[in-house]
Amino acid sequence: MTAAGSITVRVPLTIRHRGGRKRVVTPDGSAPGAAPMRARADPALVKALARAHRWKRLLEDGRYGSLSELATAEKIDRSYLGKMLRLTLLAPDIVEAVLDGRQPVEVSLPKLLECFPLEWARQSRAAPAQPQA
Repeated sequence: MTAAGSITVRVPLTIRHRGGRKRVVTPDGSAPGAAPMRARADPALVKALARAHRWKRLLEDGRYGSLSELATAEKIDRSYLGKMLRLTLLAPDIVEAVLDGRQPVEVSLPKLLECFPLEWARQSRAAPAQPQA
């Protein structure tokens, strides 16, 4: 207490920007007086997944005969196209978590462009989905 009889209280908090608004978040992760916010999907990761599946479909349908032909048509590097196509091999639970915006922080596009296990069970163990708040 100070000499004037007032009390100073310090509360740790975080201010997050969501959709152009500022929201105060308490240490337990909740915003006072508000319903829990739904997690937002990573737009870059969602876009990369969509592109990868589109490119895979173009190859499977026979519109392009090779990766080089598709890369030339899309005006992208062939090696980048090959890395992106690996995203079509992700486990369904990881894809669902990404689309729902509840993937762990370590599941990012740069991380997924590195090598990952082909077996879905090993992928899920390497990057378990976080429970939705």
